[in-house]
Amino acid sequence: MGVFSRWRAAEEPAAANGNGSRNDDGPMLSCRGVEVAYGSVQILFGVDLEVGRDEIIALLGTNGAGKSTLLKAISGLVPTIGGRIHFDGQDITGLSAVKAAKLGIVQVPGGKAVFPTLTVAEHFTAGTWMYAKEDPAAVQARIDEVLALFPRLSERWDQMAGNLSGGEQQQLALGMAFVAKPRLLIIDELSLGLAPSVVEQLLGIVRKIHAGGCPVILVEQSVNVALTIASRAYFLEKGEVRFSGPTEELLERGDILRSVFLQGAGSSNRKAAAAPKRRAVVDRSKPVLQVEELTKRFGGITAVDGVSFTLHEGEILGLIGPNGAGKTTIFDLVSGLLPLDAGRIALKGVDVTRWGADRRAQIGLGRSFQDARIFPSMTVAENVAIGLERHLEIRDHLAAALNLPAVQEMEEDIAWTVDDLIELMSLGAFRDKFVSELSTGTRRVVDLAMAIAHDPAVLILDEPSSGIAQRETEALGPLLKRIQREAGCAMLVIEHDMPLITSISDEIVALELGAVVVQDTPEKVLTDPRVVSAYLGGDLDVIHRSGTPAPTATRRRRVRA
Repeated sequence: MGVFSRWRAAEEPAAANGNGSRNDDGPMLSCRGVEVAYGSVQILFGVDLEVGRDEIIALLGTNGAGKSTLLKAISGLVPTIGGRIHFDGQDITGLSAVKAAKLGIVQVPGGKAVFPTLTVAEHFTAGTWMYAKEDPAAVQARIDEVLALFPRLSERWDQMAGNLSGGEQQQLALGMAFVAKPRLLIIDELSLGLAPSVVEQLLGIVRKIHAGGCPVILVEQSVNVALTIASRAYFLEKGEVRFSGPTEELLERGDILRSVFLQGAGSSNRKAAAAPKRRAVVDRSKPVLQVEELTKRFGGITAVDGVSFTLHEGEILGLIGPNGAGKTTIFDLVSGLLPLDAGRIALKGVDVTRWGADRRAQIGLGRSFQDARIFPSMTVAENVAIGLERHLEIRDHLAAALNLPAVQEMEEDIAWTVDDLIELMSLGAFRDKFVSELSTGTRRVVDLAMAIAHDPAVLILDEPSSGIAQRETEALGPLLKRIQREAGCAMLVIEHDMPLITSISDEIVALELGAVVVQDTPEKVLTDPRVVSAYLGGDLDVIHRSGTPAPTATRRRRVRA
């Protein structure tokens, strides 16, 4: 029996019912008629949800459906305007986040679960803040168990979390949840931006926490990931529960799966549905981006080790690899956000190795970021307009102050272009909303619209599908191809969604430990034994998206493992 299993049997603070005793018969969590609003905008409308004491619940839904808002309400991070929330028989409606955490409600937020300026060691200290009086040996035993599951965290022990890869940050976040001894674990977007092999590792620790007697609520955009591990599912749309019940019944609801998640749900021909379309002919006589022997070190760690590739006019080049393989670091080097230790970068035939990010952007390098770096206090339309800054012909403050005719004409052109981009990206419903009010997936789409507004010759996209619902991910491939045709740009794309990256890429570069493993067509790269082993976790099925997850027996076996 592991340490985590043993502490469940030990004495722990009990949430009390009305007469001061534990309520072991009812559900661990009960939400009744929960309503939440941000200012004048209501997000949740009478949401009912129950989580049993031995359940893993999947919370699914479209972007902006209110999933993350519901989790925040349960954790005490946002106030409710209606309804009641009970935890272990105790009414916790309106309880602060600190008091909710002391009751054992632990939430792992999506995409922002670590403190970038704290070391790994300091994170584990923070994760045990409620157990300062506990036997230090017991606390250390829990930490040691996490480090045994995730050895990379031991190697990064004294490094700041901001320098970790996305997968390592997720490992750290779940590790903190593990040592915090949750009585209810809430996970928002477990697989966000992670390689298939890392997702399976993280599912392992979720199962381990659950096996210790802790119920779990899991928000996921990947239907297959969520239904592989969950016994029941709730589906939200526009702030209301549209479905609740066993996952087997959800799989029979083709109206939900087809209309919301999967274009090919229920299709019996999985590989045919995911087969890549004929690719455009790339003119290899016209390179637009040349990367030669790129090298970057952080202390004694070589993050990028002699990487070379060429991006040609009209080409889409995909980058794949395990988390920590150096993909985002390569993007930061190409963008000018990090200095090179060695190597050369040429953009449109110009050596830009020593140029800053602003000069590279001026001659046509555009970039989106994995964490959607946009302005939260501005509207969607205003953010998209900022993306057009490179194309302003008049930059005279006096002319703008006097509102001269030329300035008026330029502003009208910008307004028309903003409207066109909002229509292209299907953002009409969010045009005048503040970015801070948007879901993770919608913010990603706004970030992509800003990158397109830049009108780049080379567009580099870091996880464009990150945080986007699965049906929107399927629509993203044709959209990116359309953007490429209309903007006439070449693309460099990091992506962990295998059907997406294989459908849009002319070639794929596979990386591991900062070095190129293989570069070839998608079909050849994804059948290379080294890629299958290191990146796909030995499972070729992840290349094909399907609306029908693993059979019921398989799902239950995995949940109980």
